[in-house]
Amino acid sequence: MDNRRIVVALDVSTATELRELVKQIPNTHCRVKIGKELFTSIGPLAIEICHEAGLDVFLDLKFHDIPNTCARAVRAAARWGVWMTNIHCSGGSDMMRAAREILEGESHRPLLIGVTVLTSMSETGHQELGSIRELGSQVDYLAGLARDSGLDGVVCSAQEVRRLRQSLGSNFYLVTPGIRPSWAATDDQTRIVTPSEAIAHGSDYLVIGRPITASDHPGDAVTRVIKEL
Repeated sequence: MDNRRIVVALDVSTATELRELVKQIPNTHCRVKIGKELFTSIGPLAIEICHEAGLDVFLDLKFHDIPNTCARAVRAAARWGVWMTNIHCSGGSDMMRAAREILEGESHRPLLIGVTVLTSMSETGHQELGSIRELGSQVDYLAGLARDSGLDGVVCSAQEVRRLRQSLGSNFYLVTPGIRPSWAATDDQTRIVTPSEAIAHGSDYLVIGRPITASDHPGDAVTRVIKEL
């Protein structure tokens, strides 16, 4: 079993902040996630700083474009040596297959996972988009489409994990954002669970941001999370 199941979302926007933060994240217990704000602010330097600290990187840019453009972006991510990257399942099977296939020719192949429905999305917000399915059914559908398109796993709320594990099997990664330890505020996430609940439901990796990065002592916060697992 992977002993680095915690993925710390790096909620900072400058290289100075990032260098200070990664010093406090134990690479023996964690990986890190670089999202849109940080990457847009300082670019691939963010990846380099994390790698220098011995931290594997989940590049969370949620690529969503025409198949060729999306695939080339995924290949560029692979060439930066990231551990994991992601694309939107709603881009369709052609886009997902193109992204998966382009990695076959690379010397380093990151895990490629799909984004089903954002964990900030409520049922009301989902229906506002004109979906013909309820939110949970849409997650199930997109996760199955990702598997059939050759992706390694999906991002999904822990509330969907149990049934996805049953329907998609054990050889498919389930990456769960919206994780909030029992002692942390819920912030803007609506479909959330605690770390221990997520693991019990079948999550492989837990994405945790502000409860760790906003702490006065991020390393201690990591220790508190580990104790909950």
